[in-house]
Amino acid sequence: MSREKKAEIVCQLEEAVTNCNVGVLTDYRGLSASELTDLRRKLRESGVEYRVVKNTLARFAAERAGKAYLTGSFEGPVAIAFGYSDITEPARILLDYIRSSKSTLSIKGGFLGDRLLTPDDVTTLSKLPQREVLLSQVLAGMQSPIASLLSCLNSPLRGFMTIVQARIKQLEEE
Repeated sequence: MSREKKAEIVCQLEEAVTNCNVGVLTDYRGLSASELTDLRRKLRESGVEYRVVKNTLARFAAERAGKAYLTGSFEGPVAIAFGYSDITEPARILLDYIRSSKSTLSIKGGFLGDRLLTPDDVTTLSKLPQREVLLSQVLAGMQSPIASLLSCLNSPLRGFMTIVQARIKQLEEE
């Protein structure tokens, strides 16, 4: 590979590492070309980029992107799933693929912002609900005490109104 081509690949990897929200590192040994293509297609449908990387070039890209803590992760065959939107999506798709196809693909770790993730962290990340679901749960948690307070404040007024309505009905019957 020419020096210019390597420099171009390092720039592309640096851009991907810098712009992504999350990256999941995998060991792709044992996957056939058709399995790798199928996995890439599933990831691409969700907006996740999956790239097989040369370790040396990936180390250079990580250092240039200001994520030198990643350099120790690039050992053996490595492919990276770059997630640009939902941080749980790459981990969820990869682990679903491993479970459903009984694949030899394995999770080596990952990174989230400036934090290095272990394989267990990636598994935990895949089990988290999506961002929209988490936001709705937080809003529901915030709304619940307010609704309870409103109900408590309205209950004496509601009881008083019931008594007044009963008295009006009683007076109308007389």
